Amino acid sequence: MHSEKASIGLKIAAWGGLVFLHFPILIIFMYAFNTEDAAFSFPPKGFTLHWFSVAFSRPDVLEAIKLSAQIAAIATLIAMVLGTLASAALYRRDFFGKQGISLMLILPIALPGIITGIALLATFKTFGIEPGMFTIIVGHATFCVVIVYNNVIARLRRTSHSLIEASMDLGADGWQTFRYIVLPNLGSALLAGGMLAFALSFDEIIVTTFTAGHERTLPLWLLNQLSRPRDVPVTNVVAMLVMMVTMLPILGAYYLTRGGESVAGSGGK
Repeated sequence: MHSEKASIGLKIAAWGGLVFLHFPILIIFMYAFNTEDAAFSFPPKGFTLHWFSVAFSRPDVLEAIKLSAQIAAIATLIAMVLGTLASAALYRRDFFGKQGISLMLILPIALPGIITGIALLATFKTFGIEPGMFTIIVGHATFCVVIVYNNVIARLRRTSHSLIEASMDLGADGWQTFRYIVLPNLGSALLAGGMLAFALSFDEIIVTTFTAGHERTLPLWLLNQLSRPRDVPVTNVVAMLVMMVTMLPILGAYYLTRGGESVAGSGGK
């Protein structure tokens, strides 16, 4: 009886926590469709799609979306290559300094963003590199690598090494073994890591603030909009877009990796 009450209490607490976390997001979604063109008025005056057409007809919004998508795509590509290579180098073999290298790989996402941003800015200034699109990509790739690395190394650890040994015994070279044995087992983990990295890069603002220079990504555009109350309806629409672009890859990555224990050769029952 007590356990049933405790279970109900935990469920209520869990749902209460979810509502508390997501209520502000629901408010943004609600006001994105509000017919009122003033700031926030409650209750909303009606339902309209007018502000979507206004938002997507503005050149500054389209340029910010394009820039954020380009940066996220390039940073994700770099992260997938470097993260996969790093995980392949570290997942099986023990050598002096392995734990230190693993810590250094994970550190960028563990540190506060403001520390990473200041460190990157100081480094770029030391080498005479002016902040711009290149510096934003480098800054985003530093923490996106961690996302891909964690996904890939977890999948490698669940993949039986006997599959690789069997492939080599049957005459396959290293490339053939990677292409036909390793890569198919890593497919969903790589895709999930890439989706998470893209979502993380697309809405990143703290590191971007230090590395952007005169460039304006979508999160920076939103930050600048806080001083423009007349643009609140358009800002709500763009904020909803950012949340959708961020949430959908995260949900996709969750569904791709939740059955990871049953991949071929993982030893799952």
